[in-house]
Parts: sequence; structure tokens; C-alpha cells
Amino acid sequence: MRTSFNIPDDLLAEFDETWQSEGLDSRSRGVREAMQEYIENHARLEDLEGDVIVIISFDYEHEAVIENIHDVQHQFQDVITTTNHIHEGEWCLETLFCSGSASRVRDLTYRLRNFDAVSQVKLMLLVEQ
Repeated sequence: MRTSFNIPDDLLAEFDETWQSEGLDSRSRGVREAMQEYIENHARLEDLEGDVIVIISFDYEHEAVIENIHDVQHQFQDVITTTNHIHEGEWCLETLFCSGSASRVRDLTYRLRNFDAVSQVKLMLLVEQ
């Protein structure tokens, strides 16, 4: 099946360098592997149950989304126990230490991923009870 995507030039160039340096046969192979990894990460997040302790790390363009990020953090203060924030040029790196129901942590993760100005969101599971 053929499909098309709108991808920023710099991201595509970096992706091409990556799959080529790994010795893959084609960009399509790299995309398939990336999609499979995305699906597996999603399944792990969906499979979380009960109470969890996690670290959520994400980076974002400060000016573009800071107010929205703060709003989300206030909406999820029942699971966010601590935050850490640093600046790197126009970008920010934020780390949230969370403890609470897996469903709330999952919702928080999805909300953060939904902002265009958030580059990536990573979740590290420390404890599942």
C-alpha cells in the first residue's frame, strides 16, 4: 500500500541518515520498523493497570505551548508529584514524576503528545502495583 506523509525536511533528512547508517534496504523498511515500535509502545501504555509510578519526560517550544502545558499539569496534579524544568535555547525539557492510577497517567501522556509544539513524550515505568 502506498501512502504519503507531511514531514518536515530536517526530520526526514535525519531519518534518512539513521536508516541508512543502520544498513536498512530502504526508507520504507525504516518507516515500518518505526511504526511497529510506536504500536508496541502504545500497547505497553494501554496495558498498564492499577497504580503506577512513572517518569514522563518531554520537550517543547516554550513560547508556543507553555500556557497549555501548565493548564494540563494543573488538571493532572492528582498524579503529578514533582516537576523538573530546564531551558535549552527556545526549547524546554520537562520531567514529571507521577504516582497514581494508570488510567490518569495514560490520559496525561496522551494529552501531552497532542500538542504540535511538543516534540516527543517518553514514559518510563518504575512501579506497577
